[in-house]
Amino acid sequence: MAGHSQFKNIMYRKGAQDKKRAKVFTKIIRELTTAARTGLPDPAANPRLRAAILAARQANMPKDTVDRAIKRGSGGGADEAYEEVRYEGYGPGGVAVIVEALTDNRNRTASEVRAAFTKSGGALGETNSVSFMFDRVGEIVYPAAAASIDGMFEAAIEAGAKDIEGDAEQHLVTCAPEDLNTVRDALEDRFGPAGLARLVWRPRTASEIGEETAASLFKLLETLEDSDDVQNVYANFEVAEDVMARLGA
Repeated sequence: MAGHSQFKNIMYRKGAQDKKRAKVFTKIIRELTTAARTGLPDPAANPRLRAAILAARQANMPKDTVDRAIKRGSGGGADEAYEEVRYEGYGPGGVAVIVEALTDNRNRTASEVRAAFTKSGGALGETNSVSFMFDRVGEIVYPAAAASIDGMFEAAIEAGAKDIEGDAEQHLVTCAPEDLNTVRDALEDRFGPAGLARLVWRPRTASEIGEETAASLFKLLETLEDSDDVQNVYANFEVAEDVMARLGA
């Protein structure tokens, strides 16, 4: 299993249904507020806000909570502002890790992230110390029932996507970062709202790690994910299915 998707590898330990609802809401509220602050409060004219509202809907966030976060970000409420920060470093086994955060206290967040890396036996590096091992891409996800793989492939390529993968559960469309909004809009015109549309860091290569390293790495990723400041974490690793099964037992 590759580490190209946000925590896809550790869902066996903390499935979406096990995440604390309040913590998930905190992260989404920060994104809603920041998206509204850095762009227009109208999702039709603000792709980032539109994506945040979609995430809120998937998390079953009440509409009034969403509206309050947008109002706060657009200047109609509290004046707190969150700064976007990216941290990069190496985890156990030399695995490259990228951490994206939204924080109102950069020193606090940096200290927490550094402590998590150090405790795991890893090390926090400088900006761009590992990002060269990843590609920045747009990902658009649809449930498999939205279209046949051939239909989705044809529509995605016509819209300007680079690639599409499909399985029994979903279609994953990949595009250049600057094409994300255009491709998403074209697909939504044809298939309805996407299940997910976002920019991600996808590793160019991934190295397989053993059971002991995987256990330590997963602890690091979970520690980072548990931080209210951390929005996304990416890592370039693979874990064999039998190792994953043992760790999940």
